[in-house]
Amino acid sequence: MDMKLDLNDIKECPNSFMMAVNDTMNVLNGKWKLAIMASLIFGKKRFKDMEREIPKITPRMLSKELRDLEMNGIVKRSVHDTIPVTIEYEFTPSGKSFKSVLDAMVEWGLEHRQATLRK
Repeated sequence: MDMKLDLNDIKECPNSFMMAVNDTMNVLNGKWKLAIMASLIFGKKRFKDMEREIPKITPRMLSKELRDLEMNGIVKRSVHDTIPVTIEYEFTPSGKSFKSVLDAMVEWGLEHRQATLRK
């Protein structure tokens, strides 16, 4: 079933639109979730790799945000039976589907930065 809304002909904000926005915000709520997702766009990562890639995030906050993303079905945690144990994080199919959203956000951010610098 296609869940896309054609907003061109709608004059009022439909309930389904607001529910979808709220659902998205609930999953992405927090300062660090988008940064973590941006890191995972490039493939599986170990905890320390993400910690190095995301400036100023604490290990405690990274751990908490990864648990939240896992609970929401965005991230999958895999434990490998190695010595020492290897733990990797990667996107679930739902998380992978977020790539187009993140790409649009990056494009908008680059354009917005350039427009702001031209002022």
